[in-house]
Amino acid sequence: MNPLNSPLEVGVRALTLLAETYPEPLDLAQLVVLDHALLHSGEFDGPPSLHPDLPARAGEIGMKRTVLEQALLVLIRAGLAGVENRSEGLMYKATDRGPVFVDVLEAPYADSLRRRAEWAVHHYFPGTDSRAATRDIVNRAADTLAWAESVHE
Repeated sequence: MNPLNSPLEVGVRALTLLAETYPEPLDLAQLVVLDHALLHSGEFDGPPSLHPDLPARAGEIGMKRTVLEQALLVLIRAGLAGVENRSEGLMYKATDRGPVFVDVLEAPYADSLRRRAEWAVHHYFPGTDSRAATRDIVNRAADTLAWAESVHE
């Protein structure tokens, strides 16, 4: 198994975000946008990005939803997250054990995730419409890809 962007890695990122919003839940669209902002925070005037700003990242947001769904199942099976059926749809939230699990992770990468999750949840996301943010991310990445292709012609 390749750990890069696997359900396990994405699950750790999702749990870090859910721990930051605990006890408030997030829907899948919100998690997609927050995960993207967490990884590419430098693009949004946040801390330096964890992942490189590659021109082909426009497709990343589409694949992220599928892997996030798989990651959330891993978290639910582990008892670290749960799902609630609300009037606005399915919402995911950390269980009481979720934030504790995140707090015991000691790797430098986990610390970087926690700092960026705090920034994404409290500085980038408040008042953000998930659909509009997704369109903006896709359009921004497509514009960057078009620019990169024109430079190499």
